[in-house]
Amino acid sequence: MITAIVLIKTSVDRIPEIAESIAALDNVSEVFSVTGTYDLIAMVRVGRHDDLADVIPGKISKIPGVEATDTHVAFRTYSQHDLEAAFSIGLE
Repeated sequence: MITAIVLIKTSVDRIPEIAESIAALDNVSEVFSVTGTYDLIAMVRVGRHDDLADVIPGKISKIPGVEATDTHVAFRTYSQHDLEAAFSIGLE
């Protein structure tokens, strides 16, 4: 299983709508609302590295209101503590 952390930039007033759309996608296991440079963090888990292209640029970046994405791929599962430490943010 491959885990990718997707940082999503969108307008603040669209966060609930965008988060709901992302959470409804296949392979998206968690979506966090954050404050800072990026407005949302989605944790995406897929079986193969090639599948990331389908989920991230293929689906997430095409959701209306998503302005930009940045992806960090890892080969392990992140915990909420790991995310907070890595990005120095508080997750809501």
